[in-house]
Amino acid sequence: MSSARTLTARTRRSARFVTWARAWRAGTVSYDDVADETAGDEEHLVADAPGTWTDIPLREAVRALSRLHPDEIGLVLPAPGDPRGLPGPGPFTAAALEAGEGVMAARLGLVPQVRTHTSGSGDTFEIVVWQAYAMPEASLSLSEPSAAEAEAELSTALAEATATLTRLDVAAWRPELAGALAALRRPDNGTDLPPGFSPRARRLFARASVLDRVLALAAEVAPGGAINGFEAQQRDAALKPLTVACRRALVAACNSPLEP
Repeated sequence: MSSARTLTARTRRSARFVTWARAWRAGTVSYDDVADETAGDEEHLVADAPGTWTDIPLREAVRALSRLHPDEIGLVLPAPGDPRGLPGPGPFTAAALEAGEGVMAARLGLVPQVRTHTSGSGDTFEIVVWQAYAMPEASLSLSEPSAAEAEAELSTALAEATATLTRLDVAAWRPELAGALAALRRPDNGTDLPPGFSPRARRLFARASVLDRVLALAAEVAPGGAINGFEAQQRDAALKPLTVACRRALVAACNSPLEP
């Protein structure tokens, strides 16, 4: 599977983990659902989980969250120059900035990393390893905009995103974007949250998830030199504010209060 196809196929791993873990702690899904829905068809391990001495399956590591309230589990999507939501300097902050995502769960931080391995027969395969970090007490901040505020911001951003990507003709050098751009225009694009999230959060998450994947594709270097340096600068300048709005929307949706 190409990286482009992967980007359009799944939402961010940390977003999946946070939403299903919060739903589990709210009692709307089962314990097993957290690992199953987060990993999908990938193999997920956790390194340096509390009380362990070796990597363990994600399903076992989820038990560390068994006493947490849903609001103690949150998503962060930082970027260079925009460390919003991070607890301050430290190993978790550095890793989350590098990965562009992370999970904060009370005094435990988790950052996904994809590791490539080669078997004895020469076949290569990937494993997702969640690196665990000790966190400062009460480090999760919910100062991001509410789902309602983020939805209003994203409504404008979505219209501008479609127009910008079409004007720059990114689909000409990224054919995969044609379907993604069409998905942006559809109110229901099939990306959903687990039970317990409000209709507003579901709507916001669905739209932001599609936009997030479109922006990731648009930011990639065009294959075959189909885009020159000047065009790349135009694209980046136009899309930078949209990526910020998109990250804020995803965080707001994933961290929004759950309903009984």
